[in-house]
Amino acid sequence: MSSSDTSTAGGSSYIAQEADRIASDIDGYLKQNERKEMLRLLTCGSVDDGKSTLIGRLLYDSKMVYEDQLAALEVDSDRYGTTDTDFDPALLTDGLRAEREQGITIDVAYRYFSTARRKFIIADTPGHEQYTRNMATGASTSDLAIILIDARHGVLTQTRRHAFIVSLLGIRHVVVAINKMDLVDFSEPVYDRIRSDFTDFAAKLDLPDVHFVPIAALHGENVVNKSEKMGWYGGATLMHLLETVHIASDRNLIDLRFPVQIVNRPNLNFRGFCGTLASGVVRQGDEVMVLPSRKTSRVKTIVSFEGELTEAFPPMATTLTLEDEIDVSRGDMLVHPRNLPRIGREFEAMLVWMTEEAMVPGRGYMIKQAHKLVPARISDLRYQLDINTLHRQEASELPLNGIGRCRFTTEEPLIYDPYKVNRTTGSFIVVDRLTNNTVGAGMILDVSGELSDAERSKQTVTDSPYVMEHTSSVDARERSRQLGHRAFTLWITGLTGAGKAALAYALERRLFDRGCAVHVLDGGNTRLGLSRGLGFGPDDRSEHLRRAAEVARLSNDAGMITIASFLSPSATDRDAARELIGAERFAEVYLSAPIDFCRKRTGNDYYDKAERGELHDVAGINAPYEAPEQPDLELPTHELDLDGCVERVMSLIDARGWFESA
Repeated sequence: MSSSDTSTAGGSSYIAQEADRIASDIDGYLKQNERKEMLRLLTCGSVDDGKSTLIGRLLYDSKMVYEDQLAALEVDSDRYGTTDTDFDPALLTDGLRAEREQGITIDVAYRYFSTARRKFIIADTPGHEQYTRNMATGASTSDLAIILIDARHGVLTQTRRHAFIVSLLGIRHVVVAINKMDLVDFSEPVYDRIRSDFTDFAAKLDLPDVHFVPIAALHGENVVNKSEKMGWYGGATLMHLLETVHIASDRNLIDLRFPVQIVNRPNLNFRGFCGTLASGVVRQGDEVMVLPSRKTSRVKTIVSFEGELTEAFPPMATTLTLEDEIDVSRGDMLVHPRNLPRIGREFEAMLVWMTEEAMVPGRGYMIKQAHKLVPARISDLRYQLDINTLHRQEASELPLNGIGRCRFTTEEPLIYDPYKVNRTTGSFIVVDRLTNNTVGAGMILDVSGELSDAERSKQTVTDSPYVMEHTSSVDARERSRQLGHRAFTLWITGLTGAGKAALAYALERRLFDRGCAVHVLDGGNTRLGLSRGLGFGPDDRSEHLRRAAEVARLSNDAGMITIASFLSPSATDRDAARELIGAERFAEVYLSAPIDFCRKRTGNDYYDKAERGELHDVAGINAPYEAPEQPDLELPTHELDLDGCVERVMSLIDARGWFESA
């Protein structure tokens, strides 16, 4: 489209055509506008670079201002205007009284307008440093950013900060509008110098699509209409760039992510799960998995305000119903079984701090991601970024508007993707537990290429896009009917010497003789193979038990009974094993023999060496053992013989109904 075409599209002829269309065919007009592509954009930059003026000029020159608004603005321009003219475009967006009195933008102002090609939602964000958090808010949903630079001042610190946040928030399309060219006599060398300075800085950022436009927003030069005063510039006007930038390929249509916002149960015959599709495409009949429970079903219907649909895509708000009555709650996520996000309690993120009180590692916060709110703490501040040089600096805290890389630990697993893959599941806000104020915004990093082997093995869902989960065609009921029993895990815990291994192998013999498919998963044996290389510290113990729980889960999925014999001193690790395997097929058996009895049963100087400091991380001596508070079965092995313990466990199995086929 030429500049004259652009002007016409935004001018009075277009408005007249639209008015005629509304009068003659309102339904057709509404459908035509409904089909137009929506572009969300924001303006940012340093203070007084002319962001509000630019938006006002866009609205004015594209004839999107009503006559009564113009009349009121002429009056307000005499009172608040800063341009010494009859019309100050900035007043169209600076709606707060404090903004008009100071001539600055404080809050984020959203404006809607449309042209023949597109609909636009534009966010006017503040330039002052203390309002950087507002700028980050406006950028979080934007497809394109207009970064304004005052031609008199060039690239400033706040310009760099906003450019970095734009990059950090994954905005792929950037228009650098070098404004107030009229105040530098429309100088091409000034434009070239500023363009070169910004290009040098942006080379360090992830900004794949950058355009430069010299403008004078107050007078409308190169905004909607081509400027005759800058004949040396052969590029497109700002409006032409906004109308033609290609954003369709920015949408993630591959990875299905449907965070459940509400469970809708208006009557006994309908149970739907409402939410906004974050990414991917979902169709009727698709197999879906519910995370974190990992239960699967198929999509029965896709319900919208206009009726049932055959498919849905982002960012549609819709309701899904499933063929099976499985448990789905607010904060859960529906995904395709062979395309899973990551699940974990630890991740790293870039954090923008948004409050006066500095962020100090170790303090507890709440994290809100999608529709899930979980307690968390910032366990480590890896570094803070120098916004001018982008160099990493060691820091003990993160101040207001500081940007740093942090490690987070949540109290329950979080379902997430790296921010570059999915802006919805990869972003979160940090909330102060006491005040309930939003104090930070985070973007989750993809650190798979930076992890050690031990760290990588701790991830519960693989990061590789080439590794997919497969589903067996043999279901649990078929296995149970053929084997004559259900699959389950007995998790035997207790101090070293309490008799865990002896009980485990006695139970295996008894169950095998009964005709059951059963095996023992022994802590010592797994350390000789599966967990070889892991130590006995808390982190390595947790990983050791996670691996064992994964094996038990896979064995149960195959229909087998697993008897897991592990010291497992941490209640948190045992709870994690129960959650991973499934509470409905898990029983915790606690051997409650006291340490003096265990010392005698070991038959060696294991505990004595621990007391002398020759052995470390020995539970009950120089490391804690957290006894189960409510085990499924407690066996005082210092009082019962082995046969008595076996009988009690068999009674537990029988009471649970596990000897019956499904």
